[in-house]
Amino acid sequence: MTGRVSIGVAGALGPEAIARLAPAVEAAGFAGLWVNDTPDGDALVALAAAAAVTDRLILATGVIPVDRRPAEDVAREVVDLELPQERLVLGIGSGVQPKGALARVGDAVDLLRGALGARVMVGALGPKMRHLGAERADGVLLNWVPPGIAATQAGALHAASADTHVAVYVRTAVDPAASARLDVETARYASYPNYAANFARMGVAAPATTFRDEPALVDGLPDYRSAVDEVVLRAITADDSIGAMLAFIARAAPVVQGS
Repeated sequence: MTGRVSIGVAGALGPEAIARLAPAVEAAGFAGLWVNDTPDGDALVALAAAAAVTDRLILATGVIPVDRRPAEDVAREVVDLELPQERLVLGIGSGVQPKGALARVGDAVDLLRGALGARVMVGALGPKMRHLGAERADGVLLNWVPPGIAATQAGALHAASADTHVAVYVRTAVDPAASARLDVETARYASYPNYAANFARMGVAAPATTFRDEPALVDGLPDYRSAVDEVVLRAITADDSIGAMLAFIARAAPVVQGS
């Protein structure tokens, strides 16, 4: 297996910035653009801006929390924005409310797949949620896992459903000036109880699931690409300027082409 490679960015960048980045992502040969969804960054609005300036780029949300944004609202917005559903991947997750998470995500998967032509993927840490994504959705988005464990989990998911698509988010810095932001991001996730518990279950420290610099990306990307169907390089840059993001794309593209 040689998984495709995509770029992930923050929805908080806003639609104007993402409209400037999307053509560069497409021109550099990346498979898709993943945009996370936060209260200050609507991923669907951002992807609508990206859709208007690209032709073939996969447009993905990574991920929409369905405890904050009900699936009915997501489906309505996809239609209202006239997003190209043949290119759209709706990554969804349970959100911060642990009670009823499996039922909530399962219901959202069923509604979105019934209402839209977009693919639906489930962001999952635990085995039950991963199994739900493989059995009822179009795929599973892994997060903060090293390549060996990603390979094991992907193998189990493909065994459960041969057609399931397994992607993994990998926080990536290529500029030494971005190291401090990567450290902050890593420490923040490691402090969340659900992620801390997952790191403990895996027996790995959070930094082992990231690329800290360009040499680490060169050395480690092939292992991830052989493990899953898609690797999403979540761009960590020294700041959120367009220049920093474009520089990330320009430096990462040759590594991907050579891996």
